[in-house]
Amino acid sequence: MSDDLKCPQCGSEHVYQDGSLWICPECAHEWNPETAASDAAAQAAQDGVRDANGNLLADGDSVTVIKDLKVKGSSLVVKGGTKVKGIRLVDATDGHNISCKVDGIGAMNLKSEFVKKA
Repeated sequence: MSDDLKCPQCGSEHVYQDGSLWICPECAHEWNPETAASDAAAQAAQDGVRDANGNLLADGDSVTVIKDLKVKGSSLVVKGGTKVKGIRLVDATDGHNISCKVDGIGAMNLKSEFVKKA
């Protein structure tokens, strides 16, 4: 048994090897460490900020808001169909991963789940 291997599903340290597979007795998850490493690298390459339709977004893209969004702390509303140009992608813990300027409102952050690539 290897001390550095943990179950990728539940994080348990109580794993054992059966042939080429590792098995977790707590959650019954089975995996192959060699393929798991290559899968993790492929997933990291696919990760990124995606819009509501699953399209990958990049800095400088233009997006369209897909539903009316209330602006927190004011009575303003960003209407659905509003086009936003020149977005910047940011790492945010609250889920607002797009920084932009909306005409008539100003600088604000948006969640990528409420926009689609224009």
